[in-house]
Amino acid sequence: MSSATACASVTSNTPPLAHLGYADIAFAPSPAARAGTRCSTCSMHSACMPQQLTPVELTRLDTIICSTHLVRRGASLYRAGDSFESIYAVRTGCFKTVVMHRDGHEQVTGFHIAGEPLGLDGVCSDEHNCDAIALEDSTVCVIPFHLLEEMCHDVKSMQQHVHRMMSGEIVRESGLMMLLGTMSAEQRVAAFLMNVSTRMKARGYSAAQFNLRMTREEIGSFLGLKLETVSRMFSKLQKQGVVDTNGKQITILDGEKLAKV
Repeated sequence: MSSATACASVTSNTPPLAHLGYADIAFAPSPAARAGTRCSTCSMHSACMPQQLTPVELTRLDTIICSTHLVRRGASLYRAGDSFESIYAVRTGCFKTVVMHRDGHEQVTGFHIAGEPLGLDGVCSDEHNCDAIALEDSTVCVIPFHLLEEMCHDVKSMQQHVHRMMSGEIVRESGLMMLLGTMSAEQRVAAFLMNVSTRMKARGYSAAQFNLRMTREEIGSFLGLKLETVSRMFSKLQKQGVVDTNGKQITILDGEKLAKV
């Protein structure tokens, strides 16, 4: 998927592939209270915000991003049907987004890592249409959407950035349709790993070695495969000398071969 979201954390690289419950979320001081949480000083700034902002515009952005939230592993940031008020930037950790079928079956629709947005699904209908659940203890920056819209009106680079984020969601959805509709099981798993590799590299991390924070079952739900099939495809890629797996740790041994699967 061109920008299909996958979730990983670094141990040492995006081709084709908030029920906001107080019990779930710990509130952190606002950026004004702690310089360490300011957008202008955040290590993820270049990944989730435009680089052309002036110092004055960065200061304004710091006032917009009014708080950070800690979301514990397994807790929800928001749930389907919740009123849409803010979008979120993943600061640390990772999330999965899921939709629930009428029969109670859970379908994973994406994985989101640090520097990526969450919550754009709520823009069109003023309510969220999926659940966002933390796969590990994670933090997000809260961006009230009405304040972001005001800044977009005044700052062209921010407006362009928001447009790109929304366009990225369209590309992600179309990429997922292609993956589920045209690729074999082996190709789906290979594309998924290439997707993670590409996005890790874009953030300055290793493109060849990373930890997957989701389970094989969650990967299967995302790729439209059974758990057994996902495990079998990982084993097949390992036997071919393309990747090495050690639990959730993935090492890509032959990136060119993986891309050609």
